Amino acid sequence: MDPILLPSNQPPGRFYQGGQRISAFRDEQPSPPNTPEDWVGSTTSVRGQAPVGMTRLRDGQLLADAMREAPLTWLGPDHAAAYGDDAMLLVKLLDAGQRLPVHAHPDGAFAELHVSAAHGKAEAWYILSPGTVYLALTRTVTPDEMLALVAAQDSTAMLGLMHELRVEKGDCVFVPHGVLHAIGAGILLAEVQEPEDLSILLEWNGFDLDGENDGHLGLGFDLALTAVESRGRSADEVDALVQRSATNGSTLPAEADQYFRLDSVTGTRDFPAGFGIVIALEQSMLTVESGLSRQLAAGSTTLMPYAAGTFRIQGVALVARPPVGRHSPVSVVPS
Repeated sequence: MDPILLPSNQPPGRFYQGGQRISAFRDEQPSPPNTPEDWVGSTTSVRGQAPVGMTRLRDGQLLADAMREAPLTWLGPDHAAAYGDDAMLLVKLLDAGQRLPVHAHPDGAFAELHVSAAHGKAEAWYILSPGTVYLALTRTVTPDEMLALVAAQDSTAMLGLMHELRVEKGDCVFVPHGVLHAIGAGILLAEVQEPEDLSILLEWNGFDLDGENDGHLGLGFDLALTAVESRGRSADEVDALVQRSATNGSTLPAEADQYFRLDSVTGTRDFPAGFGIVIALEQSMLTVESGLSRQLAAGSTTLMPYAAGTFRIQGVALVARPPVGRHSPVSVVPS
């Protein structure tokens, strides 16, 4: 199976502005308003709106269905033995046309227990244009104080309780479960995350959101906010989540390896066979085990199935991959 060049896949009508930077990055026609996310090689749907957000192959079949039919072809025996036909990865391009609201994502145990989801939602951002992000609390906040912040919808107070960071092109930010965060206006980034659409919103004023009803995953804020980290993190702890100028090699701290992998390439890198997404940051060359070579345009996204074999990237690119399998084996029907 050859690598698959993917067109943009931007779910419409999202709750925040953006999309134009994705179009410019990809050298495509301008995006419609409020299409600030490109879900790349996605087997995940927008929460409650399936199949919106899910990638379709050239023949119209959903990638998720193709993986269910042939997990060994798409994902490989080691991955399938650990995770079955679950891709264990969602990759996005994200254009913050406005600052995103303050929010957090639950871990896997909370998500499984309370919303019957298969994963939590850790994530990481590879910064493609500079700006400001907000990450983690500067001091511990009591449950009553957090509830009061939500009720008051005081954006200034919320942001004032968080670390404000300047990020530059090439920086990578890891966001663990429960950590409050917000991406500043004007940032374009590539995101890797666990394959869920689960957000707990502390802020919604100024966004196309009904946060009082939709901000708590249907659980009520008393329960939902227990999934949000309430302790303060020191500046050093927050700095440890940011890798500056992550331009060659792994871009993430070791803590992230259990959820996803993201490597940057500047020059030439070889990769083993396996499912992944290649994002070309500049014109690059992709060569697979069969000897097939393809020139990748800057801004292009390419789906790598396991069956394409080992591959080499020459140029400047990102390679997003699922975690290395460590779970108990899952029964898989050979494809």
